[in-house]
Amino acid sequence: MVDIGLTHVALQCRDLDASIAFYARYAHMRVVHRRHDGKTSHEVAWLSDETRPFVIVLIEAERVQGVLGPIAHLGVGCASRDEVDRYAAEARAAGISVMGPEDWDYPVGYFAFLHDPDGHVLELSHGQEVALTLARAADEDEARHVPE
Repeated sequence: MVDIGLTHVALQCRDLDASIAFYARYAHMRVVHRRHDGKTSHEVAWLSDETRPFVIVLIEAERVQGVLGPIAHLGVGCASRDEVDRYAAEARAAGISVMGPEDWDYPVGYFAFLHDPDGHVLELSHGQEVALTLARAADEDEARHVPE
């Protein structure tokens, strides 16, 4: 497989293990690569949900600069509204900052924002239908290019 297109997003974190645990719990991701980078002296982990060739690269640093938020965020689709509710409640109970859940109808759907250990924002959502939107856009593109 050739890596073409969006392959990763990289975030700094102060505690690599805490960040790994957060993304494993709330985004169903697991470590697919971990190393000590001898050039930078940073611990680095790549996390994937293994649904597509895309990873979150976590880079441990003494200080996090450029937190992803307040509206900038990573988005994860959930199987149901109940799943969004459950994770939001679990996160609140664990002392994690949570906004929502809220329902903004199509195409935004039902969502909650959770803050990871460094303040980066993770959106959990249901009903955004990104795949459907992409399919519609492809159909529209194809219809525009049909020879007469």
